[in-house]
Amino acid sequence: MLRKDQMKNEPVLTGTADPAEVSRFNALADEWWKPNGAFTMVHAFNQARVTWIAERLSSLSQRDPQAPRPLEGMRIIDVGCGAGLVAEPLAKLGASVLGIDAAERNVAVAERHARQNNATVQYRHARPEDCGDLAGKFDVVMSLEVVEHVADLPAFLEQLTRLSAPGGIVLIGTINRTMRSYVKAIVGAEYVLRLLPRGTHDWRKFVTPAELADHLGAHGFTAIESWGVVCNPVTWKWSIGRDVSANYLQFHRRI
Repeated sequence: MLRKDQMKNEPVLTGTADPAEVSRFNALADEWWKPNGAFTMVHAFNQARVTWIAERLSSLSQRDPQAPRPLEGMRIIDVGCGAGLVAEPLAKLGASVLGIDAAERNVAVAERHARQNNATVQYRHARPEDCGDLAGKFDVVMSLEVVEHVADLPAFLEQLTRLSAPGGIVLIGTINRTMRSYVKAIVGAEYVLRLLPRGTHDWRKFVTPAELADHLGAHGFTAIESWGVVCNPVTWKWSIGRDVSANYLQFHRRI
């Protein structure tokens, strides 16, 4: 884990974390839980995404999605958890959740929010490669809207696979590298509608579903489901479907 003195100004990082990205998210940490703040769009699609993730994780683990706490006892690690926008609601559904993030201020904000809302979530300021003590511990290794920000994608994905228990699931949420995603996620969201801070994304770092499948396949995982997270431009409502041309969720299981 990084020393606190390394995080006072520009973080000095090696491995999978991108120092510029960590600095940017440290600066935005207090915005995460503000419904009308810098992450307005994240709040807009988070409810649809979390509901779907809970339903699919329940079904894939042969649990009842309609149970009051359908994820009871499931061990989940949220890698790149931000301020806990996904980790916290999954914990309230019964999962045992650890959120880790390379941005120290994100973790501080997540811990504070969890305390204020009586949410039982653990957090750690760390990158996945700092978590060797947790190898093979998790039923679900989850990383949402992170892979497009890392410094070394193959190394990052390899570290995720090391955290997975036998038969476990690796869940990636990210943005496909298509012209549609360029128009929607960068031109539209960052410059026209200003739903995200400018510079949030670099289209060249977006990852296709096939690329994810290839990287994780090299470590014994196979893609079992892919789902698109789509916004209706008229109602501004988000839903889950089969269109993966922009935002998508991909579930992988160890073979």
